[in-house]
Amino acid sequence: MTDKEHSVQQFLDLANRAGRGKFKIYIGMSAGVGKTYRMLQEAHAMLRNGVNIQIGYIETHGRAETHALLDGLPQIPRRQVFYKGKMLEEMDLSTILLLAPDWVVVDELAHSNIPGSKNEKRWQDVVDLLNAGINVISAVNIQHIESINQEVKSITGVEVQERVPDLILQMADEVVNIDLTADELITRLKEGKIYDRSKVESALSNFFQADKILQLRELALKEVTTQVERKVEIQIPRNLQMRHESFLACISTNDEVARKVIRKTARLAAYYHADWFVLYVQTPGESADKIALAAQRHLINNLKLATELGAEVIQEHNAKVSEAIINIALEKHVTTICMGKPHISLFRIILRTNLFNQLLKTLSSNDIDIIILS
Repeated sequence: MTDKEHSVQQFLDLANRAGRGKFKIYIGMSAGVGKTYRMLQEAHAMLRNGVNIQIGYIETHGRAETHALLDGLPQIPRRQVFYKGKMLEEMDLSTILLLAPDWVVVDELAHSNIPGSKNEKRWQDVVDLLNAGINVISAVNIQHIESINQEVKSITGVEVQERVPDLILQMADEVVNIDLTADELITRLKEGKIYDRSKVESALSNFFQADKILQLRELALKEVTTQVERKVEIQIPRNLQMRHESFLACISTNDEVARKVIRKTARLAAYYHADWFVLYVQTPGESADKIALAAQRHLINNLKLATELGAEVIQEHNAKVSEAIINIALEKHVTTICMGKPHISLFRIILRTNLFNQLLKTLSSNDIDIIILS
């Protein structure tokens, strides 16, 4: 762990203590999808229900519909700072902590504070608020998340400098995706609802292109899915959780069949957005001093192929192939085992053993399916 990562971890660990405020993050694929608008709508709903909610910092970017929603909402005045010959405004963290509202809306989570502020980043301000027991609603665009910054750069050609660590998302009690189709977002842009009309043509020829928006939309959806799955893992007992698909491809040294099993399992896993594993069980008859060099070379190439296609490769040494399959299937919480047709050597080995019935019985009792691939 680098010094920077260690510093981030220490900062975020403080938020794990008892009495921490609740944290809700709206996430979107780009500017203009409606994150700030949704936060203000939620603030109005809370206010109508008698909740003590304040606006800590909102950036409307001159969008008339969003700006209109500020009417009637209590706002904490911003702190004015003179920096490099200019009067700038920042969120007034000290005043928010002093007033201690039940809820506070803090926009622009990835924002870098003016030098000399208590914290370098606004997400650090949010952690301070949470530690003080104040509930926070915030928002961030997908391109500002640290771990996918390079993916965003490859899609858009732009490297975003202001970023938030993934751990800040893991702190959230709720992550909500604000989603629009590419056509809807581009229509909003052309109508002048995102940027000033003078900037529309430039935006359309750069960031706001349908293929780029579609890929960013996919990243946003995947990120929210990841956060929901993490929350399920933490908060719901495993015996009550909905099972997620997980595939185990079982291969032997039969080169041609192994490649088919790997590729077909990869497609199944991609379709179900599932984790998948490739298992090769080395029996005594296929030890390094007995296996043919050509077979060994083909096996290595197939295991490499599996890795390239996204599988976790597992190699086991066991005279009882079916026993090894059972152990790995249970250990990895596999839902489906994929094998080649019965004529392959792996299947013959299984059929010869007394454990074949045990394999079927164990897999059946654990609701694990077997697919025989052609």
